[in-house]
Amino acid sequence: MVSIELLRRYPFFAGFTHSQIEDLAKVAREITVVPNYGFIAEGERVTNFFLVLKGSVGISIRIPNREIEQSLTRQITNNLITKDITVSSVGEGEIFGWSAIIPPNLSTASAKSLTSCQVLEFDYQKLLPIIDGDCCFGHLLTVKAAQIIRDRFRDLRLESLAEYAL
Repeated sequence: MVSIELLRRYPFFAGFTHSQIEDLAKVAREITVVPNYGFIAEGERVTNFFLVLKGSVGISIRIPNREIEQSLTRQITNNLITKDITVSSVGEGEIFGWSAIIPPNLSTASAKSLTSCQVLEFDYQKLLPIIDGDCCFGHLLTVKAAQIIRDRFRDLRLESLAEYAL
């Protein structure tokens, strides 16, 4: 269990009741990782979400590698050679791994540490029985996840527009 006071420092936890923050603290553990540590792989089932305390985490997606000529067979079978591109980075006080909260709980991107990182890992599976008894808690977590998704899409859109302008 992590400190309730630690969680209260971060905007993501604004709006949660004292009891709900206690529940979140009970399912959290602090971990420290080295650079290039893989938290989440694109397409995998995700059961945990994370809060960055120190360091930076890169969010990346796989795209077809346009620098390599793709054979017709690869194109037809959708077995293209891909490469990872970092679409955003997550820093102190930010959440990643929102796919743990939103069914079907499959990651839409990969998350890898860019630096040494200290993060809180929240076991969403342990929260499910608590959420079943407190629908307001589940609603607020879903709204918070939706806000993260909205912000990531906005950032990706702005980055895409900037690249298009060049």
